[in-house]
Amino acid sequence: MDTQHDTSLGHALTGIPGPLPPSGVIHLAVPHTGRFTVVGNHLAQHAELSLTAIGLAVHIQSLPTGAPVGVKRLAGRFPEGEIRIAAALRELEAHGYLHRVRLRLPNGRVVTRTVSCNRPDAIRAATPGRPAAVRAAACPAAVRRPAPDAIRAAACPVPVRQPGPVAPKPPLGAEATETREEPAMTAPAPAPAPASAPSAPEPAPVPERPPAPVLLPAPTAPRPPLAPLPQPHELTPDLHRTATALLADLRRRAPQLVLSGADVDRLAPGVAAWIERDAHPDTIRHALTTDLPQPLNHPARLLRHRLTALLPPPLPSAQDLTPLRRAPAASPFQTCDGCERAFRSHRPGHCRDCRDRYGEAA
Repeated sequence: MDTQHDTSLGHALTGIPGPLPPSGVIHLAVPHTGRFTVVGNHLAQHAELSLTAIGLAVHIQSLPTGAPVGVKRLAGRFPEGEIRIAAALRELEAHGYLHRVRLRLPNGRVVTRTVSCNRPDAIRAATPGRPAAVRAAACPAAVRRPAPDAIRAAACPVPVRQPGPVAPKPPLGAEATETREEPAMTAPAPAPAPASAPSAPEPAPVPERPPAPVLLPAPTAPRPPLAPLPQPHELTPDLHRTATALLADLRRRAPQLVLSGADVDRLAPGVAAWIERDAHPDTIRHALTTDLPQPLNHPARLLRHRLTALLPPPLPSAQDLTPLRRAPAASPFQTCDGCERAFRSHRPGHCRDCRDRYGEAA
């Protein structure tokens, strides 16, 4: 390995307190403020695991819950082949860092779940053999059972005082007294209760209500039909050419959106319907390429859904945007000062007949 000359690194090494070692690695540790994973030295410095298994365990522990960790998915992510990755997974399973649990779902299907343990020693100390915490972590929420006290104690290790022997509990409705042996501690015996005071019956325990099951559709249930792709009023050759060019150009904006020629011809009427509704090409590209899922397995299906679900309405005409004219308000009723008849006018005075009679102007 060639020696690199880095001036900034040399200045950083001079700032390390204390003398530098004559040989070996020098740690230049900068605290992480985000996007980091805590890994124990029992894994990073494991004496029996291979380097591939250690790196694979660190990668799996950094993934979010629900991320796929199959052999083919990991082989597509890293340059190692499927045989080497499968051997590393078997090493992690042999040392307790990975567990594969077979579960039966509420619909009757049997699936295999993978559970990653960051501290196998703590789980083994809680329960011998395959721990119940592994099955509780892999079990879905609909069929999950509460973890035993041993697993809870391993997950939250706190000093617990071991009590002495406890007398057997009498049946419900009878007086129960609990006696424990306390070393080096004596207390005066309590005064006996008067015979006239009746003893209160012990309340019956309230049974815990099991969680409501999550109703999932059966795998063979019919799926609702897909919404039809938008169609333009008239698909002219120029409109079809513009739509196909826009679809073929999407891979320049998003490399995941690689479409075949058949997909472009099938989706072109949907893009033409957008263009017919005066949608700008940049607006269409932004709607089709923004917030793409990772990984994107079916780009043509995603584009079909977005072209259908995000179709804008037609632009309103200038007549639709013209404000409505309000009808003039009716004149209020007035009482004529001459004949006392009711007439409509904005000001009091005489009606039309009286104005004609007295020669008044309107």
